[in-house]
Amino acid sequence: MFTESSRYYDIETAKWQTTSNQTIVYLRRRFLPSSQRLEIFEEHQVSEGDRLDNITANYLNDPELFWHLCDINNAMHPDELTAQIGRQLRISLI
Repeated sequence: MFTESSRYYDIETAKWQTTSNQTIVYLRRRFLPSSQRLEIFEEHQVSEGDRLDNITANYLNDPELFWHLCDINNAMHPDELTAQIGRQLRISLI
């Protein structure tokens, strides 16, 4: 259902039966990995105009892995990672 680069790739699906006998398929909850357990191999200092897709393309060779930066940097909203010029972003191995 999801590509291997998706944050939802290994997440199981579940079914819920409504009172009107309709079946709703949904993804189970995704638990974030502890950022302390991920090995940091690089740091990136945010510059004017930086975008997460370009950063992950540069460091991880895949622009769709922006969510990985969110996980390692404990960010709920991707845009907050590049909002502050000079912020140090941790980059980890996948």
